[in-house]
Amino acid sequence: MSPAAPIRLPVATPRCYTFRGGVLVPVLDVGCGIGGPLVEIARFSSTFITGLNNNDYQISRGQEFILSAGLSEKCNFLKIGVYREVYRVLKPGQYFALDEWCLTDRFDSNNARHRTIKAEIELGDGLPDIRSTRECIQAMKDAGFEVVVFAKDLAADFPCPWYQPMDPSHNSWSSFQWTRVGHFITRTVVSTLEFLRIAPAGSMRVYNILRTASEGLRKGGREGIFTVNFFILGRKPALETGTANDNL
Repeated sequence: MSPAAPIRLPVATPRCYTFRGGVLVPVLDVGCGIGGPLVEIARFSSTFITGLNNNDYQISRGQEFILSAGLSEKCNFLKIGVYREVYRVLKPGQYFALDEWCLTDRFDSNNARHRTIKAEIELGDGLPDIRSTRECIQAMKDAGFEVVVFAKDLAADFPCPWYQPMDPSHNSWSSFQWTRVGHFITRTVVSTLEFLRIAPAGSMRVYNILRTASEGLRKGGREGIFTVNFFILGRKPALETGTANDNL
């Protein structure tokens, strides 16, 4: 997105906000999840950040998050199709680069193991239903973009597998934590700290969720049914035509 082009915020968001005698700069966080980066940026910058998301659960969690952080005057959320909103704010002829977590063509929805791996990734990483690479390309087109140059799984060109740091069979310090011994040590430390109330309640639950995520990612990568680097380059046509699906 061109830095010279001002971003027109959604109609639900005011254009400027007074903050300590100054004006808050309006910012869009596209595909914001529950707003982790959004909140951290709002803490130290003179910005009003609107998070765009089309997932009701993540928005509700995000609203709780900004309220507990005391940042409700500097952040909000808007349910809207992300691709469609990016398309709307771009000038004709400008580009939108997208890097997505996707299911590959090797994923078989009739394969029980594949479905289990997909569910582990979604649960462990707090994701909605993971799209396939084909669905992502089609969603870009449905929003009005021309998919140009290429749409490609960049992970296929990596010098080593993207999941290697999580692979216990890879002999390195970074992968030690994923071995049985590493898991045992981590689990023991976390459970002890939680028992002593040094770590907050629920720390073991979070650990188990993250472990589920790592196992799902590793298995998905090994079997080639999931990628973390599917890249799409789209362009808003110089002459606009009618679009778009509001759920994109």
